[in-house]
Amino acid sequence: MTEETRVVARNRKARHDYHILESIEMGLVLLGSEIKSLREGKASLVGSYAQFDGNLELWVHGMHIAEYALARDNHEPLRPRKLLAHRRELRKIRRRVEEKGVTLIPLDVHITPRGIAKMQIGLCRGKTNYDKRADIADRDGRRKIEAAMKHALRER
Repeated sequence: MTEETRVVARNRKARHDYHILESIEMGLVLLGSEIKSLREGKASLVGSYAQFDGNLELWVHGMHIAEYALARDNHEPLRPRKLLAHRRELRKIRRRVEEKGVTLIPLDVHITPRGIAKMQIGLCRGKTNYDKRADIADRDGRRKIEAAMKHALRER
């Protein structure tokens, strides 16, 4: 992603609940009212996930895009949306997903400088409670070290 790319929605809970093994950028198939609503920043990825259907098509479920106020024919906010990628990428992803414990979680939705909506998907493995506690302890330790260093520099 470049600095001109604008993130519309981010799934912060994903980094807390999952180990992200790999992330992939994919296109989204959207209706006109959905892209207009996305550009206004009215989207949520809470509780969303991606899943293959019977064929080699990847769909994102549970992603909420609010209805666009000025649209004549509005969309359903929670409808499944198709993700776009090259066939060989989809095959590779499907093989990884069939491994035990690997799932596809949307990490963010962003709009490119050319106005195209893209989604960052993460190949994730769930964290145990121990892993979550260890991450919190590491974060707290780093904060204490930074605070101590900042305090030591002030006393000079």
